[in-house]
Amino acid sequence: MLKNKKRIIAFTGAGISKESGIDTFLEHPDVRDALHRHVAQTDVPRYQKAIRSMKHQIDQAEPNDAHYALYEYDVEVITMNIDGLHEKAGSKPINLHGTMPSEDELDICHTLYNKPVLYGDMAPNYEVAMQKILTLTEDDALLVIGASMSTAISAQLQVMASQQGADVISIQAQAATRVRQVLQEITNA
Repeated sequence: MLKNKKRIIAFTGAGISKESGIDTFLEHPDVRDALHRHVAQTDVPRYQKAIRSMKHQIDQAEPNDAHYALYEYDVEVITMNIDGLHEKAGSKPINLHGTMPSEDELDICHTLYNKPVLYGDMAPNYEVAMQKILTLTEDDALLVIGASMSTAISAQLQVMASQQGADVISIQAQAATRVRQVLQEITNA
């Protein structure tokens, strides 16, 4: 395995939060289908129902050991997730798709931007994430957790990291146990 990487950046997707009890969009296509700007503008009840459903599930979830390990190893995090679990574990991630509305914002959630970023909206932190990846070198690693190559941003960031010479390490299953193990191996701790 890779040893003594100077810098590690984690890129996370839904797979890291699965073991915290948060379903992926693939498991709830009805929710995913409602997360479009045109739905927020034209079918407010449907949109609010989807956001409330997501918020309820997210509010019940707690970070798992993968989230805590990233914080404890001081790994920079770029995430597609809007669940706030990285923040609950102590990290300060780059949130590509924004965050969830607060309880006080639920009644007006259809008017908000970046809470979360909806299909049809610009994702303002994509450029920030790309710039971060461009700082990687052959001495560094991109740890991809629960984010396959099936989404465009995931594929793009992984290709960019590889082109920078960084090692790309993918953990797609059992993140709650494997992330800490991989970090221990990478850092030679």
